[in-house]
Amino acid sequence: MSVQPTLIAQISDLHIKAQGRLSYKKVDTQAALLRAIGTLNALQPRPDIVVITGDLVDFGTAEEYQTLWQILRRLQLPFYLMPGNHDDRQALRDAFPDHAYLQRGATLNWQLTVNGVKLLALDSSVPQQPWGYVDEEQLNWLAEALLHEPKLPTLVMLHHPPFASGIDHMDRQRLRNPDALAAVINQHPQVERVLCGHLHRSMQMRFAGTLACSAPGVSHQVAFDLQSDGPAHFVLEPPGFLLHRWHPRQGMTTHQCAIGSYSGPWPFYDKNGLID
Repeated sequence: MSVQPTLIAQISDLHIKAQGRLSYKKVDTQAALLRAIGTLNALQPRPDIVVITGDLVDFGTAEEYQTLWQILRRLQLPFYLMPGNHDDRQALRDAFPDHAYLQRGATLNWQLTVNGVKLLALDSSVPQQPWGYVDEEQLNWLAEALLHEPKLPTLVMLHHPPFASGIDHMDRQRLRNPDALAAVINQHPQVERVLCGHLHRSMQMRFAGTLACSAPGVSHQVAFDLQSDGPAHFVLEPPGFLLHRWHPRQGMTTHQCAIGSYSGPWPFYDKNGLID
């Protein structure tokens, strides 16, 4: 009997504005999310779940969350939400009252097991601050959750990256206490990935004995600039998402996928093994 892999799609940094307003007077974030939803709905095989790793809206207002709710109704897959530094915890809770996992505790941590893969979400948002932090209570919660099911492959997720990207203005607003997080994760080899958003670019780095991955932005990308004093700029490079595939015999593979429609696919070879 064949084993079906677990597929977990990760999108991030939606930055939804109310009533379709443009972000930074340039970015149509509502249209960008609709394109992402169209791409996710069309995937075959379909992901088991979509996780959205923060910066759901731009200013954390009730009106923005109402717009987000209306758009996400078009997503035909189960989805789970996480806050980022642009979000407001209570406004998010109020807008999604049927998401029971958001309604507990001061911070919006949650856990879920999907087809043999454990998801642990840490709320790294700090009200009114761009940088991230996970406090001692959250780290204790994480440690206990990891101890409870040590044999399940696990994804630990938070909005802020626990590593330096080399993009100066983003590194000033990353997770403030990555060593404390690493001290917990280092003790648990079942952690297959540490997933984050915030950077609006796809990056990978070894972290705490595993691999940390940031998702590209759905709305826009942070400009690729590794100068030590590089300006805070964004670009409208093609958006994307990550698809994490777990198979018990093959392990965890992370794919970076494009959002939108592109020409193709075409065969490499015809029935005679040749293409002129």
